[in-house]
Parts: sequence; C-alpha cells; structure tokens
Amino acid sequence: MKQCSARAPKLPIPLVVIDLPAVLRHVVEQGASDLHIKVGSAPRVRVNGDLRMTPFPAVGPEECEELVQVVLPPERLEEFRSTGEADFSLSLSGLGRFRANAFRQRGTAGLVLRRVLPSALSATDLGLPPVVTRLADEQRGLVLVTGPTGSGKTTTLAAMIDHINNNRAANIITIEDPIEVLHRDKMSIISQREIGTDTKDWGQAMRRVLRQDPDVILIGEMRDPETIQAALSAGETGHLVLSTLHTTNATETINRIVDFFPPFQQRQVRISLAAVLRGVVSQRLVARADGVGRCVAVEAMVMTGRIADRILDPNSGSGETIEDVIADGEYHGMVTFDQSLFSLFKAGEISLRAALQAATNPHDFRVALQTAGLLPSV
Repeated sequence: MKQCSARAPKLPIPLVVIDLPAVLRHVVEQGASDLHIKVGSAPRVRVNGDLRMTPFPAVGPEECEELVQVVLPPERLEEFRSTGEADFSLSLSGLGRFRANAFRQRGTAGLVLRRVLPSALSATDLGLPPVVTRLADEQRGLVLVTGPTGSGKTTTLAAMIDHINNNRAANIITIEDPIEVLHRDKMSIISQREIGTDTKDWGQAMRRVLRQDPDVILIGEMRDPETIQAALSAGETGHLVLSTLHTTNATETINRIVDFFPPFQQRQVRISLAAVLRGVVSQRLVARADGVGRCVAVEAMVMTGRIADRILDPNSGSGETIEDVIADGEYHGMVTFDQSLFSLFKAGEISLRAALQAATNPHDFRVALQTAGLLPSV
C-alpha cells in the first residue's frame, strides 16, 4: 500500500476589515510619528524612533488593497495603479492630518502614514541652538536643513517658518509633497502648495513661484538639478529660500549639490553656492538618558569668508576643512556634532553610550570628555 505524506494546507491570512480611524486614534494616543500597514502583520507604530506592535489583528491582502482604493485620491489612485506607489495626504476629523505613501511589495499593497503636526513647535521647544532662528532672520539667500529620514528636518523647518511668521511681515510660499505642518497667518501670510493637488510638479511650481511675490520660499526637498538651480536663482534675486537634503553634514551637503551637475558646470555651482548659501543645519536624533523621547544634536554651519573659500576651493593647500572652520566658529554660532553631543552629555540629557554611538569621532569625543573631567582617564 502506497503511503501518502499529508501536507498541511496553507492557511489564508484571516480577512480583517481595517478600522483605520481606530488605528489612527491609537497612533495619536501613543504619540507615534508613523504607522505601518503591511499584509500579514498587525499594524505597527513608531514611537520615539522605535517600532512597536499594536493591539490590532493582522491585515489580509484584500483588506489592504481595499483600504488603498478608499483612501487614495482619484488622481493618485491612477498613479498607484500605473507605478506601484503614490504619495498623498489624509485628513480625519478629530484625529488630524497624515502624510502617506502607498506602495506595492511582493504583489500586495502597503501603507505608511506619518502624523502631521497641527502647528509648529518653536525652536526653543525643540532644543535647537539660537543660530537656527538667526538663520531664519536672514532676508535673502539659501538655508538648508539636512539629516537622514526621520531626523526631524521638517519639524525644524516648520519652527523656522513659524519664527518668521511671528516676527516679520512677509509673503511665505511653501512647496511641499505633501504638506506636513499646517501654518496659520500671523504677521506673515503663508500659502502652502501641495504637489499633485495645488500644482502639477516641482518644476512647474518653481517656475511660477517668483510670480507670486514671495519674500520667503520653502521647498520641501531639493531633489534634482532643476530644483536646485531654481533655489539658487531665487536666493540670488533677493529671496530667502529654505529647503532640505538627505545629507549627514555640511561638507556632504555641499558636495551633494555640486555632484548633481555635470563637471563643466560644477565650478559655476560652487561660485553660486559661496555667494548665496547662508547656512546649513544638520541634525541627528539621540535617545534621552531618561528613556523618554529623543533630543536633537545639531551641526550648524554659517557662511563666513573662510567657509566660502573652502566651498570655492576644497583642495587648497591650507589643509583646512569645512569641519575645521565649524569647530573654530563659536563666535558665529557654529557648532559641530561632537560639540553639540558634548553639551548634551554634560547637561545629563543623553547617556555616554548614546553620545558615542552618534559621535562623528568617538575616540576624540571620549578624550574631550576626559580632558574636561567628565570621564575618568584610563
């Protein structure tokens, strides 16, 4: 008699109707920044940088697909069907506004939603150094806020816009994809334009923005040569331009901008940058020593003659780097990451382990602590 080995049938993922308002209510109650919805898993939230489970059941493929069909605006649904991904925004009464991305993975739909703050926090509330608001007080030029994804760039930019809004009568135009922080008119008037909803694309928005009589222009992200060139031109013609890049420090930021262009244009780009750049604020989020939330460590570069020389000729024989100038630029409000971490550790806001993990030069950072008597010498 022939023996048959019995195979356990594959059990389908149980069909679950996603109660999105309930899940988003959980996001708000937990103080989470992001919500992840993925087929085969329960929704997860990110709180203070850590992914956490939620009490909701696993999501099935049909339910996730149906959710995407419901929440995506018609024009973005067509984009999702043709490309497999789409950005959009979602507003729910009593819960607020969320920035979202729908995407496909292994043939199924997925969603990531980020909570949009109903208003901007001040630079003081965020623990940002005074140089950040001083840069926001510039009347013209280019100011960049940089850092990896999730480092709080948008929150810092919102604080700078709010500072201008509270202290200056200006016409502020923002170009975002999508809008992340909502602003109300105070001393300034603010027009917030969302890509795909209020304007077709970045290129069109940047070509038309100078016809809208702006004093301040916020560009959600400088992502291509056309946008960068438009930002430099706007800064050169008397406007203050604020934007972001996914770079880790001032040196990398400048190199990234230059590398966007072909070699024959790079010298001219360096000349433009040296003339128009007012400062670069780079940031990293570090876990607090008490385990409650995170604080921001900041590298701040302010344009000076020495910085301009390093931008124009990074390979000069002086051997001085942009980081050397920043480390020596306390008078101008400049600070390196390691100097910022030193202050946070000295104040007891972060642990030694967290500081060393975030430090640019961990060995030199430890030596600096020992020299200052904050650590015993070995």
